[in-house]
Amino acid sequence: MSLIIPFVTGLIFGIGLVISGMSNPANVIAFLDLAGSWDPGLAFVMAGAVLTFGIGFPLIRKKQGKPLFSNTFTLPTSTELDRPLIIGAIIFGIGWGIGGFCPGPALVNVLSGSTQGLLFVAAMLVGMLVGVYRKS
Repeated sequence: MSLIIPFVTGLIFGIGLVISGMSNPANVIAFLDLAGSWDPGLAFVMAGAVLTFGIGFPLIRKKQGKPLFSNTFTLPTSTELDRPLIIGAIIFGIGWGIGGFCPGPALVNVLSGSTQGLLFVAAMLVGMLVGVYRKS
């Protein structure tokens, strides 16, 4: 039972990515192409997500005080913009701009049989392992 909720949540997220077109890396690259044929679609998807979270999260915290499937909210404790965070954000941005993928859409593409998605996820996993072993 404990794996059903994350599975359903991920499935809904993946369906949303497909419906919005954000699982297609060409749409992401078109959003980042300010000098060419710019497509604002990703901005609308982001705005919808930020608006939903911005309204929903405070309401849930106020009304319930805790998440539905956990005892507490797990929130970041640090607000510091340190060097690893900035370097990681730069690397993520470069990879996102080159490949047109971030982790969610890449996983959707792997499940659809995309070679590009598979290569991205493999590189992402290597990067995650490097990050974990670098910390220890």
